[in-house]
Amino acid sequence: MTILVTGATGRVGSHVVNQLVRRGAKVRVLTRDPAKAQFPAGVEVAQGELLDIDALRKAFDGVSTLFLLNAVTGDEFSQAIITLNVAREAGVERVVYLSVIHADRFVNVPHFAVKSGAERMLEQMGFSATILRPTYFIDNEVMIKDVILNHGVYPMPIGGKGIAMVDARDIAEVAAIELIRREQAPGKLPIEIINLVGPDTLTGSDVAAIWSEVLGRPVVYGGDDPTGFEQNMATFMPKWMAYEMRLMAERYVSDGMIPEAGDAERLSALLGRPLHSYRDFASKIAASA
Repeated sequence: MTILVTGATGRVGSHVVNQLVRRGAKVRVLTRDPAKAQFPAGVEVAQGELLDIDALRKAFDGVSTLFLLNAVTGDEFSQAIITLNVAREAGVERVVYLSVIHADRFVNVPHFAVKSGAERMLEQMGFSATILRPTYFIDNEVMIKDVILNHGVYPMPIGGKGIAMVDARDIAEVAAIELIRREQAPGKLPIEIINLVGPDTLTGSDVAAIWSEVLGRPVVYGGDDPTGFEQNMATFMPKWMAYEMRLMAERYVSDGMIPEAGDAERLSALLGRPLHSYRDFASKIAASA
């Protein structure tokens, strides 16, 4: 049987595809533009998107397990709910869903509320699902590396409570492990929630200190300013999305993204290796600067 991967060209999805292929799984991806997509040999490519019902139904033909990842968009909730309905219609009940940590608490942030709703649908409709709840992606920092390198400022308003940033490669490998576990299970497995975290819970000042050490020169934390963050985001993304990012930043500052006891150790045991750290990421950026 086949595992269908959505969001397969993104930072996490592309790693998920590679991890599945490496493990010998039969993989199909759904993508808008197959001509622009590059996947390993043997991966089936279905053209379409999550709101194209005909294409979605065709993509689900012969599929046994779904990896559902949909991007932050104005119609994200429709995408998630329709995809799960079509999956159910196709007889697919095994799902790994990429949610977000604290989806059930940060419900004033639109894409957190969306993911909370999708989680509830998975439960209410009786899917056999693993719900993955990642924290802030370490890989997001690529967007701001020039500010750090050229101006000596860490500009993300992540606050002083702490965030256990996670690497996209760790997210993807856990997703692949769970997809294959669900795929190969002889019967229906219960819903399971896994927090995807990094090995260290870092504040804005902690992150600035790491950059100072790896670069060998001072880097300061830009401070807890979600308003300024929104204004910067609005220069290159829709204003509604910039506002949503501001709402998320406010929750970083007020609450943080703090793991539960044992989260990091559970992931290391599942992967059979240490988690990728923020310092590793920063060191690689510094070495290539």
